[in-house]
Amino acid sequence: MDALSGAEPRRDRDRLDAPSSGARAPVTPWARFSAWLECVCVVTFDLELGQALEKNSICYLSFPDSHSGCLGDTQFSFRIRQCGGQRSPRNTDDRLYNSEAPLSLQRESAHYFGYVYFRQVKDSSVKRGYFQKSVVLVSRLPFVRLFQALLSLIAPEYFDKLAPCLEAVCNEIDQWPAPVPGQTLNLPVVGVILQVHVPSRVDKPESSPLKQCGQENLLPAPLVLTSVHELDLFRCLQPVLTHVQTLWELMLLGEPLVVLAPSPTMSSEMVLALTSCLQPLQFCCDYRPYFTIHDSEFKEFTTRTQAPPNVVLGVTNPFFIKTLQHWPHILRVGEPKMSGGLPKQVKLKKPSRLKTLDTKPGLYTAYTAHLRRDKALLKRLLRGLQKKRPAGVLTALLRRHLLELTQSFIIPLEHYMASLMPLHKSISPWKTPPQIRPFHQDDFLCSLEHAGPQLTCILKGDWLGLYRRFFKSPHFDGWYRQRRKEMAHKLEALHLEAICEANIETWMEGKSEVEVVDLVQKLREKLVRAQGHQLPVKEETLQQAQLYIETVIGSLPKDLQAVLCPP
Repeated sequence: MDALSGAEPRRDRDRLDAPSSGARAPVTPWARFSAWLECVCVVTFDLELGQALEKNSICYLSFPDSHSGCLGDTQFSFRIRQCGGQRSPRNTDDRLYNSEAPLSLQRESAHYFGYVYFRQVKDSSVKRGYFQKSVVLVSRLPFVRLFQALLSLIAPEYFDKLAPCLEAVCNEIDQWPAPVPGQTLNLPVVGVILQVHVPSRVDKPESSPLKQCGQENLLPAPLVLTSVHELDLFRCLQPVLTHVQTLWELMLLGEPLVVLAPSPTMSSEMVLALTSCLQPLQFCCDYRPYFTIHDSEFKEFTTRTQAPPNVVLGVTNPFFIKTLQHWPHILRVGEPKMSGGLPKQVKLKKPSRLKTLDTKPGLYTAYTAHLRRDKALLKRLLRGLQKKRPAGVLTALLRRHLLELTQSFIIPLEHYMASLMPLHKSISPWKTPPQIRPFHQDDFLCSLEHAGPQLTCILKGDWLGLYRRFFKSPHFDGWYRQRRKEMAHKLEALHLEAICEANIETWMEGKSEVEVVDLVQKLREKLVRAQGHQLPVKEETLQQAQLYIETVIGSLPKDLQAVLCPP
């Protein structure tokens, strides 16, 4: 039914799962293109050709299923596991980008993102009676806003002018600068300049650092995107505003959730909006903005022989209501409707009321929220809607509420984790650094009485119960592993600084050659990790460590010097 053709010229288009060449050097073919995209695909629904190529998952995910009835132009996105689950080896540029980018915007190593522009219009010259074609951008970057904007420029052009236009676009993208966190970039394509800010780890939440790039005389004037990744949160969550608190908790706890929507656009936007509710906490579970019965993981996700996986699944086929009836949480949303000038809200319903056919919109779950609903927030949002305040203002209000809620939950964890770090004065240059103390859940829960979320959040409820459930979730495991890794790197950096501040010549007095050689090897190992951007150390510290290595080696006999510094 679907035919897939890679539209990226002169690049290995037969193996989507082949490791990207990356941007290792300017001379590498398609290096700059690879910094943004894996490939561009064109998918055509052909009644006669059938499944001509093996990229079936992308083919099926590039079209709305027959239940959606999408006419005209439609945009949506999907996320798929890399073929065979193999991870592409990361090159230096990937590591550098990921070290500076927010955790939620890092390049994926085991999944691809697909950004789709689908057109379906009547065409009597086609046997099926309709022109049906999709342009798909495949990337490892979760820049949904940027790639949707890019598609809205290039897809209509392609439908009018076909392949030569797409090849020209690929060549233009191959001239783009690499995405560097913290920088504002001008990206020219099809006569338009897209101006974007690539978020950095040091950006403040809710900040909008986008400024003109010092090229105010750009012609044509740039199309400024306020974000590369953030959707209109208020619009996406309009049908579920009364349950945003409950949905935030389900996301925090990594609960399995099915989102059944009338179209791939609503499905993918709802899933992406829900998974973004935890920022700045990284969403550590799997999520599929748009999923079909043809996906290679269909059996894995629908089996009843084991508990549902920790995944947020966006679907449009009502068949999933029957197949996933054993899932604990199902969100059914319909076409947006207004009631008394306000968006109609889905109701909270018991799973037993879930019908196989003609299921009404609602959040079907037996889950009881630990925190009380913020009624004041809901009133402010709905009042703003009645007064026709700009959508951006309402989205900012909702996003700030969710950000403050997440921060109130995470700050006590961060404070407790910081208390497990050894004191600076306990770090000796000539001894193994002390260990980070273990995380004791009971000790943390006891600390909440005086340093809990009630200090920064007005919401009342069972915070202790929420933390206890959070400890069993993938998000606690992901957060704890990341923080412990960062603390271990900080501890090693402090140890290296302590060595560089000590008197190396005094230490060497009376030391055996074995001890001196051991110090050289350890210093070299630390330098390699630090130079690979794994340790947070200053350049002066690296230079001092290198000088110490040279000093120590110079004190050894000539034969050992030859071993440690071969020509």
